[in-house]
Amino acid sequence: MNQILFAGVIGLFLTLIGTPLLIKLLARKGYGQYIRDDGPREHHAKRGTPTMGGIAFILATLLAYFLSKVITGKPPTFSGLLVLGLMTGMGVVGFLDDYIKIVKRRSLGLRAKAKMAGQLVVGIGFAVLALQFADNRNNTPASTRLSFVQDFGWSIGPVLFVVWALFMILAMSNGVNLTDGLDGLATGAATMVFGAYTFIGVWQFQESCANAQTLTNPGACYEVRDPLDLAVVAAALMGSCFGFLWWNTSPAKIFMGDTGSLALGGALAGLAICSRTELLVALLGGLFVLITMSVVIQVGSFRLTGKRVFRMAPLQHHFELKGWSEVLVVVRFWIIQGMCVIVGLGLFYAGWAAKK
Repeated sequence: MNQILFAGVIGLFLTLIGTPLLIKLLARKGYGQYIRDDGPREHHAKRGTPTMGGIAFILATLLAYFLSKVITGKPPTFSGLLVLGLMTGMGVVGFLDDYIKIVKRRSLGLRAKAKMAGQLVVGIGFAVLALQFADNRNNTPASTRLSFVQDFGWSIGPVLFVVWALFMILAMSNGVNLTDGLDGLATGAATMVFGAYTFIGVWQFQESCANAQTLTNPGACYEVRDPLDLAVVAAALMGSCFGFLWWNTSPAKIFMGDTGSLALGGALAGLAICSRTELLVALLGGLFVLITMSVVIQVGSFRLTGKRVFRMAPLQHHFELKGWSEVLVVVRFWIIQGMCVIVGLGLFYAGWAAKK
C-alpha cells in the first residue's frame, strides 16, 4: 500500500516544482497557444500562453511510478506498464499535433488522417499486448469479455476486443481533448476520476480472487491481473494532475495541449480496460461523455436541419456565451463530475454488495 502513497506524493511534488520550469522553457522558445478566432472573445487574451504542459504530468507520472517501485522494492507489472505505455504513446501523438500547431503557427496541427493513424497504432498495440502475459491464474491484463463493475457475458473474441478497445481509447482521449477548453476544467475532472480508480484498484486487490481463501465471501471476488499496481498508476496520475492544476487553474500559466489531453484519455481507457470497468468509466468520466455528446448533437443537428442546438460546442463554451464566467463554468462542471464519480463508485460498491 505504501506504493500508492509514494506514487501520489511524488507525482504531486514533481509537477508542483517541475511545471514552472517547463513554463519558463516553453515561454523562452515561444511555444504559445493559438486561439480559435470563432471562440469566445475572452479567450483571445490567452493567446501565447505556453502549451504542451502535458509533458509535465506525463513525465511526473512515469517518474512517480518507477520511484515508488524503487523505494518499496516492488517490481512493475505488465498491467501497470501497459497503461503507462498507452498514456505515453497517446501523449506523443498529441505532442506532434501541438508542435506542428506552434511551428506552422495555426490552430490546427496534425492532419486528421495522420492524427487518427497515430492513435490507431498506439491503441492497437495496447489492445494486442493487453491480451498477452497471463499470470498463474491465467489472467491477462485485459479480458475479451465486456465489463461494467466486473466482467459479464460471453467472450467477444480477440478481434472484436481490439475494435472495442480502440473505440474506448479514441472516445476517452478525444473526450478529454474536447473538455480541455477552459482553465483547469479537464485537469480537475481527470484528477477526480483517477482518484476513483485508486480506490477501485485498492478494493479489487483486497477482494481479489487470488485471496479467495481469506475472503469472507469468495463469490464476490474480482479476477483482475494486477489491481494494486493499477491503483499505483492511478495514484501517480492523480498526484501529477493535482500538482499541475496549481499552474493550470484560472488564470492558467500553462495549457496541457493535445499532449496532455490525449495522454489522460488514453490512461483513463487503459485503467478501465485493465480493471474490468469498461462501461463504468462512461459514468465515472461522465463530464467527458456529456461534453462529447454536446458536440455530436450540435454537428448532427446542423447537418440534418441546418440549426444549432447550442450557441457553441463543446458545451462549456455554450454557457460562456450565455454570460457565465469561465470560473463559474469550471466550478459547476467540476461539481457535475464529482457527482458522476460518487454515483459511479456507489454502483461499483453495490455490484460487490449484491454478491456478498
